[in-house]
Amino acid sequence: MVRRARRTEEAVAEAASLEAARAAAGGREPRGPGTADPLVGELRRAGLLRLLVLHFCTGGPCYGNQLMERITRLTGGLVAVNPNTMYPLLRGLEAEGLVAGEWEHPERRSRRFYGITEAGEAECRRLGGQVGELLDRLAASIEAIRAELG
Repeated sequence: MVRRARRTEEAVAEAASLEAARAAAGGREPRGPGTADPLVGELRRAGLLRLLVLHFCTGGPCYGNQLMERITRLTGGLVAVNPNTMYPLLRGLEAEGLVAGEWEHPERRSRRFYGITEAGEAECRRLGGQVGELLDRLAASIEAIRAELG
């Protein structure tokens, strides 16, 4: 048994790291959901999810599952958000002071509702301009492609 463990340790020590193997194979680093699509990936990197969460919170307090559903519905499923993306985003926005969270029932920690702060409203306006410019460029490109094929 000890001998087998030693051989395994030696094999592991000799093996290339995952990053080295991926580089040797010409592979790219894995990316988050939705980023494989160039358009959606660019929108995500520009802050689309952050903007949408802040935007929806301007209409009143929202909770994570509600935000995920609203984003999926608004984008027709083009931008799908899962809990592993949404909840860290919400905690980050709260840590930055852009949203404030409160438990629906503090004694049993049910749903956490997030409302926008003044700083969040300012960030929403800033991101709205930044993402809006990208959306305008994408819309113009899509229209040009439609007209060309049309």
